Amino acid sequence: MKLQKLYSLVRKALNDYDMIEPNDRIAIGISGGKDSLALLYAMAGIRHFYQVPFEICAVTVDLGWKDFSLEPIQKLCDELKVDYHIIKTDIAQIVFEERKEENPCSLCAKMRKGSLNDAIKELGCNKVAYAHHKDDVVETMLLSLMYEGRFHTFSPVTYLDRTDVTVIRPMIYVHEADVIGFKNRYNLPVVKSPCPVDGYTKRQYAHDLVNELTKTNPGVKNRMFTAITDSNIPGWNKSCDEAHY
Repeated sequence: MKLQKLYSLVRKALNDYDMIEPNDRIAIGISGGKDSLALLYAMAGIRHFYQVPFEICAVTVDLGWKDFSLEPIQKLCDELKVDYHIIKTDIAQIVFEERKEENPCSLCAKMRKGSLNDAIKELGCNKVAYAHHKDDVVETMLLSLMYEGRFHTFSPVTYLDRTDVTVIRPMIYVHEADVIGFKNRYNLPVVKSPCPVDGYTKRQYAHDLVNELTKTNPGVKNRMFTAITDSNIPGWNKSCDEAHY
């Protein structure tokens, strides 16, 4: 995927769901993976020609893993002229060594989001952008069906009243396969997660299941996404009458 296509898809999501208001200061949540780096690339470029002015900064919550270097991401942020902030924590030690959680993902995610939200407020940001793409939307819906018994997924825009921060997801129209292509084309400096449960979660199971369904039913992922956009799931009513994905 070329940069112009990424710009187009991200800008469409921003417009369809009114994700940006004038003079927003938006934190880009950077995990070190391909998705968040692609989002950083897109938002860094779009800010220069978007119809309303906004500012961005990049934020990584460092969980405290040993031998986990964020220098390549710092270099990319310097190249894109984006301020980069690394939030040091001991989350990995607490979750895996002190608490020894059998199912660590929930606690880790809660602590990580708490640290990120605190940092966002300190940096004067009113919004945070997550890099969830179209595959994530579908996989979350599938997880909800299987484990909660309801047709649901996260919203393109979510206001968190406890922290007075709004979450936006500008990558919802981007396929993961396109993100992979973008990463390869532009040599994104992906920093692999050292988490011992990476790749062994329920989300990974849903990811693999959707891929298997796609092999035997071409186009099923897009049809599942359409079912979400046409549903009554809160937050998925487009602001534009003629919006398409």
